[in-house]
Order: sequence, then structure tokens, then C-alpha cells
Amino acid sequence: MKFDSSAEESVLVERYKFTISYNGTAFSGFQRQGETRTVQLELERALRKLGWKEESITGAGRTDSGVHAAGQVISAALDWHHGEEQLRNALNAALPADLAVLKVEKADRDFNARYDALSRTYHYQIYFSPVRLPLRDEFYWRIWPALDIEKLNRISRHFTGIHDFRAFGSPPRKDHSTVREVIRNGWEQRSEDTFCFVIEANAFLYHMVRRIVFLQTAYARESVSEEEILRAVRYGIDAKPGLAPARGLQLWQVRYPDPGKERETRRIYKWRE
Repeated sequence: MKFDSSAEESVLVERYKFTISYNGTAFSGFQRQGETRTVQLELERALRKLGWKEESITGAGRTDSGVHAAGQVISAALDWHHGEEQLRNALNAALPADLAVLKVEKADRDFNARYDALSRTYHYQIYFSPVRLPLRDEFYWRIWPALDIEKLNRISRHFTGIHDFRAFGSPPRKDHSTVREVIRNGWEQRSEDTFCFVIEANAFLYHMVRRIVFLQTAYARESVSEEEILRAVRYGIDAKPGLAPARGLQLWQVRYPDPGKERETRRIYKWRE
């Protein structure tokens, strides 16, 4: 449901930007799927308890089943009279333990968490161990033997820039563009036995990050060649099949333009969809 400005005279409806975090393990992804437990379903249930009237919230990223979020963003309009901090607290009181609202901000009346976003940043975490470590396994992909970070970063540079990523995922709607712009990406060593892959792009295809991570680790293991990955990036030719597990992936941050520039962002977003 679109924001109804005609109703504003009778009720104090405001549009809000919500920054949220969730442990994706027990969710079947972000997007509502009937009565299946998803992040969107739980958020909308909590909002309705506070008088929310729209048909649907809008999320900046449609994370897959099992994928986590440290900084997902949603937008919704609500008639609320008690301040942003109180709204955050009221929502958190109605939400399950694996989902929380971190911050609530008033936004422009036409703010859209998805279309106004300039970029999304994902983190993918791996650890190296010959045996599984249960306290890590919920948020990391275990790999053994350890990989060479120089090899990983050597192959990661090929993903930066504007490419047709059709060999790495599918668009949110059939027949839509698979062209995306990767702004930056690379591997960081976080501790002696943990690496984190950081990737920022204007938008992502379904499974795109997990596919990129899988192929990079396959390259570091010498089970796929640099030439095969280059053909996938440049010409959309499928390489070695496979996906990195969902549990290692987190939607880390969503970046927006300075206030007042959202309309400009929407105009240039069409080619990105």
C-alpha cells in the first residue's frame, strides 16, 4: 500500500526508517511467504499491534533462508505519538528474541527502504578448523584446510565494477536485468583462523554473494581456474556449480543518500533493477 497523504489531515501518520538485526537461522528468509515464519511476517505482526494499517512493509534486502542481518532497513508508515525511542521499545517488546529493531528514524514522506538505497554491504565469514566448532557454526562456514588470503584477494578483484552477473544469481523478478555494480569487495583476516569477505554493490541478485564466495574458495582450493571465473563474470558462462552455506552471510549495512536526495536516487535506479 502506498502512503496515503490524503489521510494525514485526520491522523498523524509519519513514515519511518527502521534499522533491524536478526539471526536468520530459524527464519525462512526475509520476504513474507504466507504463514511461513519470515522476518517480514514477524515485523508486520508487531507493527499491527501498534496500529499499523499498510498492506506491506518494504525491506532494503530480501535475504535468503538462514541469512543473518546486522543492519537491514525497512520502511513503513504509522500513526504514532510517543517518539522514536518509545516506538523502538514497543516493537522490540512484541518481537521474538531472534529479531530486534536497533534504531527508528522519521523519514521523508516518500522514503522507500529499497529504491532509495545507494548500496548494500554484505559480510561473509569463514573459519578454519579440522573439526566443527558448535559456537561458531551458526555464523561461519567451516573450511579445512585453511585457504590463502592472497589467492582469495587475487581472484576477488575480477568482481569489482559493472558486470552482467547472470552466472551468479537470478533477479527478483523474471526477465529483469542481471547487471549489477560491485563497488568494492575483498577478504579481511579477522583473527588467526577467521576470514571475512566484504562486498558492497548497488544491489544483488538472489544467491549472488554466496555464489561468488563459493567460486573464490574453489579457486583457492584449485578446483576451478581463474579463466573459468573470468568467463562467468565477462560472458555469463556458468562455472563450477555450488553455493556457500547461508549461515556465513550477513547483510551488514545499507547506505542511503543525504536527506533530500532520494528522488535523484530513484531516477538513476532504473538501470540497476
